[in-house]
Amino acid sequence: MTKKVWGGRFKENINETVDAFNSSIGFDGRLYTQDIEGSMAHCRMLAKQGIISDSDASRIVDALAEIKREIDRGEFQITDDHEDIHTLVEKALTDKVGMIGEKVHTARSRNDQVALDVRMYVRDAVKRASEKIGSLQKVLVGIAENNIELIMPGYTHLQPAQPVLLAHHLLAYYEMLRRDRQRFEDSVKRVNVLPLGSAALAGTTFNLDREMTARELGFDAVSANSMDAVSDRDFVIEHIFASSVLMMHLSRLCEDMILWSSREFGYVFLPDAFCTGSSIMPQKKNPDVLELIRGKTGRIYGNLMALLTVMKGLPLTYNKDMQEDKEALFDTVDTVERCLGVIAMLLSKVSFNGPAMKKATQDGYLMATDLADYLVNKGMTFRSAHEIVGKIVLYAIDQKKHLEELSLEEYKGFSIQITKDVFKWLDPASAIKRRNLTGGTGSDAVRNALNNAKKEIES
Repeated sequence: MTKKVWGGRFKENINETVDAFNSSIGFDGRLYTQDIEGSMAHCRMLAKQGIISDSDASRIVDALAEIKREIDRGEFQITDDHEDIHTLVEKALTDKVGMIGEKVHTARSRNDQVALDVRMYVRDAVKRASEKIGSLQKVLVGIAENNIELIMPGYTHLQPAQPVLLAHHLLAYYEMLRRDRQRFEDSVKRVNVLPLGSAALAGTTFNLDREMTARELGFDAVSANSMDAVSDRDFVIEHIFASSVLMMHLSRLCEDMILWSSREFGYVFLPDAFCTGSSIMPQKKNPDVLELIRGKTGRIYGNLMALLTVMKGLPLTYNKDMQEDKEALFDTVDTVERCLGVIAMLLSKVSFNGPAMKKATQDGYLMATDLADYLVNKGMTFRSAHEIVGKIVLYAIDQKKHLEELSLEEYKGFSIQITKDVFKWLDPASAIKRRNLTGGTGSDAVRNALNNAKKEIES
């Protein structure tokens, strides 16, 4: 068993089962880059402050850089012999430079060290998530632009409601993703705070230049309270929360695609390369990728609730419970990045059934609202128009006719204000043209939204 860095106070070695139970190296090994970079910056600061010599700092920094290169190349194995990534790196350092390597932990605790590593990891994860969200937004804009003329039913309560452009529907998801990206990027100002220098909980007796360390590591600020700095995991919870909202949006997009690809809708054709078949039913083509993303949303929600529950009753400051943050965080980051990548690839290959969409706009009395607006334009109050159109729809259903199939005489039976110009209002394409206000589904409004989206993506 490897000698523990805290073993001096103990009369006997830790129980092997407890040692394995206590260890985090099996999952925090991925933090080696952040841990090494943090140690290098800390070392340079210690030398600048005269706490260790320049020559010792130089040897330590060079050795740490070599250790990172070895791990990058797979020459250095991260094994379960060590309690965590921090002790593993320190042991590798002392193997290279001897007892000089032990100076790296001067004025530092694993408490502020792990807080630093996780903050650096989350900062990197935010950048990757933002880039992948941007890539997905670009795919959605491309699909919308290539299908700008396609009209489809918009739905409320999953019932056909009003005609909209497919592009308008897709750009709704662009807006959701836009907010997701803003949430991630806004969180950086709370992530990018240096905890190093807080030590275990009370700060340190050494005269550190925390601002120098912050500059070295690209942090915007240093923590204002050492007790808060080592016990704070708000930034992890916030990242998983932002991921949960993102996954909720991806799940809704997947649900639309799953429904649209069904025989009952028939609006979209999914690429074979992103579907699977059945072991017993030869005809099946299943949207498994979309269903998996929908399912993994619950997994991310679980990670959020797990960490909120872990943190809810902890007294200040650090408690070992907080070791549970990493598996939830790492799983969330990995899952989100995989989902963003695969859904962008899938969507870039889909094609749409324009005739089926157009037919659906004619089958569900989707022009009823426009018919009510027509009567309002004739001087009627909206409530009166609403009631009359409701009766017209009921009559059309009984007659098994679409609204545009009713005769002018039939319409006049409900209101003498209806004249032959009513039929211009009953075309779904004309309904689209009447909605060119900002944010509407009109062709001009949607083209403006597409242009704005493209400018935003490019910037």
